[in-house]
Amino acid sequence: MISDMIVDETSLPDVLLLEPVRHGDARGFFSESWNSRRMAEAGFEIDFVQDNHSMSEAAGTLRGLHFQAPPHAQAKLVRCGRGSLLDVAVDIRKGSPTYGQSHAEVLSFENGKQLFIPVGFLHGFLTLEPMTEIVYKCSDFYCVEADGAVRWDSCGIDWGLKTLPVLSHKDEQAPQLADFDSPFDWEQT
Repeated sequence: MISDMIVDETSLPDVLLLEPVRHGDARGFFSESWNSRRMAEAGFEIDFVQDNHSMSEAAGTLRGLHFQAPPHAQAKLVRCGRGSLLDVAVDIRKGSPTYGQSHAEVLSFENGKQLFIPVGFLHGFLTLEPMTEIVYKCSDFYCVEADGAVRWDSCGIDWGLKTLPVLSHKDEQAPQLADFDSPFDWEQT
C-alpha cells in the first residue's frame, strides 16, 4: 500500500489494480487518484502527458481493443467517472509468456478502482450501464499514424454479452489477433 493507495497485482505481469482510499463524511468523499511523487517513492515512475474522457450513452458499448505503436506507445491509467465498465488489457508483446492473454476488471464510480495498463498491451472496455464515463491518463500523446486495433472477439475474452455490442466502424474492421503482427517485443517493454 502506498499512502492512500492500495496497489495489487493482476493475472498479467505489469498490469496493476490501484484503489485510491476514499475519505468520506456526510458531504461525500475525497480521494487522491494520482500522485506522481508518492508513486515514484514506491518505485512506480511514469510521466502521464494526456488525460482522456469519454462517455458512452448505451450499456453494451464496446470500445477496443486499441493500442498505439512505438515510438508513440502509451501506458494508461484507467478509471470510471460515472456508471460501470468491464475494462480489459491483452498482452501483445512478442515473446511474452503471457502473449494473447487478457485480464478484465469491473471499474465503477462506486468501487473507485483504477487499472494500470503498460505499454505493449491492448486496451478495451465494455460499458455495463447507460451514460458510463471513462477517464484515463496516457503516457504519450495521441498520434493518428500510430493508432491501431485488434478485433474485440478474437482474444478469447468473456465479455459477458447477451447480444452484439455497439461498435465503431474501426472496431468492426479491426484484424483478428491471429492475423496481427504486433509492433511490441517483450524484451523491449
